[in-house]
Amino acid sequence: MFWMGLSEGASMEENHPEAGRQVIELAEEETTAGKCLHESKMMWQIAAPAILTAATQFSIDVVTAAFVGHLGDIELAAVSVVQNIVEGFVYGVMLGMGSALETLCGQAVGAGQFNMLGIYLQRSWIITGVTALFLTPFYVFTSPLLKLLRQNSEISDLAGQYCRWVIPQLFAYALNFPIQKFLQSQSKVWFMTIVSIATLGIHALLNWVLVTKLGHGLLGAAIAGNISWWLLNLAQFAYVVSGYFPEAWTGFSLLAFKSLTGFVKLSLASAIMLCLELWYYTAVILMVGSLKNPAIAVDAISICMNLQLWTLMIALGFNAAVSVRVSNELGAGNPKAAKFSIVVTVWTSVMFGILFTAVILATKNDFPKLFTSTPLVMSETSKLGYFLAATIFLNSIQPILHGVAVGAGWQSMVALLNTGCYYIVGLPIGAVLGYVFKLGVKGIWSGMLLGSLLQTVILLIIIIRTNWSKEALQAGERVTTWGGSPELQQTQELTDYKGSPKIILPITVE
Repeated sequence: MFWMGLSEGASMEENHPEAGRQVIELAEEETTAGKCLHESKMMWQIAAPAILTAATQFSIDVVTAAFVGHLGDIELAAVSVVQNIVEGFVYGVMLGMGSALETLCGQAVGAGQFNMLGIYLQRSWIITGVTALFLTPFYVFTSPLLKLLRQNSEISDLAGQYCRWVIPQLFAYALNFPIQKFLQSQSKVWFMTIVSIATLGIHALLNWVLVTKLGHGLLGAAIAGNISWWLLNLAQFAYVVSGYFPEAWTGFSLLAFKSLTGFVKLSLASAIMLCLELWYYTAVILMVGSLKNPAIAVDAISICMNLQLWTLMIALGFNAAVSVRVSNELGAGNPKAAKFSIVVTVWTSVMFGILFTAVILATKNDFPKLFTSTPLVMSETSKLGYFLAATIFLNSIQPILHGVAVGAGWQSMVALLNTGCYYIVGLPIGAVLGYVFKLGVKGIWSGMLLGSLLQTVILLIIIIRTNWSKEALQAGERVTTWGGSPELQQTQELTDYKGSPKIILPITVE
């Protein structure tokens, strides 16, 4: 009977090839494997370019540091201080403020409210632009602030000078991050990736001309960075406004100035959530710098953190993908599809985490040689191999859960969770282990891992216990309240993944 069924299917395909293909596709998608394949394709359409974009834009600072490193130790130290302290702080704030758009645009796309995406984008520009103005004094007064933190006077003066030169990059961040979220929410990310790669090439060329050939030093590096970031912005802005998004972008509107209060609250929650995450690692490095003989310890942990940061680029791609998928499905009223996308993305990221963890464990005596030739530093770095492996594995899960939180609009809750797990549990325990019990770097890092593990476990429990049907309703209400007309009645169909509607609930917002 089995071969007879195959024969009948083949006959149908011969007479009606399109119908045959539809039956085969439907049969494939009805299986768990088919669902996983379908979701995986949708995930990778966002994750792959997001990974490339994150790695490429991160490399802009790496290229700058590489060229400045040939000018001298003081110049490299000054730029490193600016990149890791000043720009690291500002980058986190601006990216966090822009991440509110990730929730709103993603849910609006799912609900079919494309007409509001351009309004959301303009609201985000207003908020990030004002934020950039408030952050400008950090650039202007970098030198005295660094001296207040007991940094070297010569390095502080040079860092302050360089920081004033790169103020245009601060306002470039204000324009860039909202555009990124606008494009990601619609899964239109390959143009952004191509532009980022081209910009990195231009940035390297500009540094070679201005720093190496013309000898303009730090000023040349600052000019190269300013030009590169604004070229990136102008290309993305032209893409948005040039007619490729006829529904999402209909021009500038005064509606952008309405409903700013709720937008600001979500933006602040997003910024706090992200900054608490970034400052956690900064605080760990500062704690290590307070140990006895800190030079070797800081070098060792810096090598590990650099490797961890590169692997984090993969997780950030999955973070963007799951955020878009969850927000889209919740906006469309498909809670089971949202849950399924979480499962697929987490397992995919975990597979990469296992791979990277195995590589670190297998090469823990060898990978330090890529960064240093000092035997003592290599030895100390190798001893941290197990801690690095554990951090990389944990980071294959944690950012994905953060992406789920952004997609669902839980930024305030995660900000509170970060505060408790990181700053009430992780850092104090790390300080006790590192200083009181004399465990040094290992003790401090153990505390960091404990805080991260606690946060990951709590987020997993929250996600598992979440009523996703209720989240879909709240997403619909959010879209209607902030985006739709007052009399709009949006019908949400709560469905199984790729299944038929089970419940139809009208949502009316008074």
